[in-house]
Amino acid sequence: MNIFENIFSNLKIITEDKLLASIYGGLVVGVGTAIIIRNNASTGGTDLLSNIISKNFPTLKTGNLIVILDTIIVVINIIVLKQIEIGLYSAIAIYIIGKVIEVIAEGINFTKMIFIVSDSYEEIAKEISKELGRGSTAIYAKGMYMQEEKKILWCVASKGEITKIRQIASKIDSSSFMSIFNAREAYGLGFKEE
Repeated sequence: MNIFENIFSNLKIITEDKLLASIYGGLVVGVGTAIIIRNNASTGGTDLLSNIISKNFPTLKTGNLIVILDTIIVVINIIVLKQIEIGLYSAIAIYIIGKVIEVIAEGINFTKMIFIVSDSYEEIAKEISKELGRGSTAIYAKGMYMQEEKKILWCVASKGEITKIRQIASKIDSSSFMSIFNAREAYGLGFKEE
C-alpha cells in the first residue's frame, strides 16, 4: 500500500466547497505532476501517455497534452454519467493543473527581446557586448513617418539584463526608441540548449 495514501486517507476533509477544492486541488496536483515530469518519471496516468506523445511530437508540450487528455476524459464522464456540475469543476482543476505544470516543469520564461532604434546603434551594440556579453543584430528598416533608412538593433536577453540594456541605450542616445517583448523560448549560446 502506498505510504502517502495511508497518511492522507486519515486526514479530515478541509472544505466542502467544490470551487475551493477545484482550485487548491488543481494547484497541489499540478505541483506534484510537474515535479514528476521534471524528474522524467510518471504517475502512470495521462502524464505517461502525454510523455509518449511528446517524444514522437516534440513541438507538443507535455502540460498541454495532459490538459487535452484530461479534458477528453472529463467530457466522456459528463456524457456517460450526466454530471455536468462535476465536469465544470473538473475543468477548473484541469486548467490550473496545466498552468502549474507549464510554469514548474517547462520553466517560467524570463527571456525578453528588445528592439532599439537609434543612430548610435553600433556604439550601443558594442556597449551591450562589453557590459553583458550579449550579442545583438542590426536589422535594416525604413521609417515610414520620415521615410528614412534606419537600422534597428535587436537583442535577446534575460529579464534582469533588459534594465541594463535600457540604461546603456539611454545613456548613449537619450532620444533612442526601445520596444520590449516577451520571447516564448530562446535556444543557443547563453540560453537553453536543445
